[in-house]
Amino acid sequence: MWKEELLHKAGWLTPSEVSFVSLQDAVFCAQCELISQNNTAFCLACGSQALLSLSRVLGGSLQGQNTARVIADAELDRLVRELISTVPSGISEPQPRAPGHGRVHEPAHQFLQQPDLDLAELDLEPTMSLIAERAQAITAATGAAVALRRGRDIVCRARAGRTAPDLGVRLQTDTGISAECVRTGEVLLCGDAESDANVDKATCRRLGVRSILVAPLRYFRRTLGLFEVLSSVPGAFDHQDVATMQLLAGMTVAAISRRAGAGGRR
Repeated sequence: MWKEELLHKAGWLTPSEVSFVSLQDAVFCAQCELISQNNTAFCLACGSQALLSLSRVLGGSLQGQNTARVIADAELDRLVRELISTVPSGISEPQPRAPGHGRVHEPAHQFLQQPDLDLAELDLEPTMSLIAERAQAITAATGAAVALRRGRDIVCRARAGRTAPDLGVRLQTDTGISAECVRTGEVLLCGDAESDANVDKATCRRLGVRSILVAPLRYFRRTLGLFEVLSSVPGAFDHQDVATMQLLAGMTVAAISRRAGAGGRR
């Protein structure tokens, strides 16, 4: 109790006056720059759809890890800044808050339904190709690919490197590591395709792939697609690369949602 009294005298907040939000539930609004616990597709303060999951942006939880990885890459830094600063047009400006109120209450119907992203119609070039290229370079992969849903299929929309699948190729989502990634919504790592029962060995041999790291593109509770890096050597990726792919997957979803919010069709 005496600690709280000292904090009050110093003009500081006490633990009982602070609201804590876990990293897994924290959402950052790029428009009004508030962090909140939110499971809707809209910012509960200003109504913007420009939301980012902090867990994805920061590369996942750091609990139980001794180190975190700082990605020093000028092109990636520029890409992050562009994504954060580009808010879709047509979103209203944040409304001023009345004294003593934590947020402005919007009509309830505004938050009941998540927007339906028509991925097949969105013009996602050159952003997707640029992110795929940076993923390949940062993880030292021999290939990278971004695949998005098209009806019941997940189709390659951007690629980089010699071991990446061709544009327009449908990824196998009924069995294998891609299917497991879609089902679990988790980043999955294959150290050696020759000894992993969860991969399609025939496809891996045809592409010359031995290592696979695949991340889901999650938009709230929906999986929009997959983001994967591949290597021709076994054991090519580690847990630092897992954190990198979580970050890049979050950026990719942010780019897709912003493009959708801006009506970015061809």
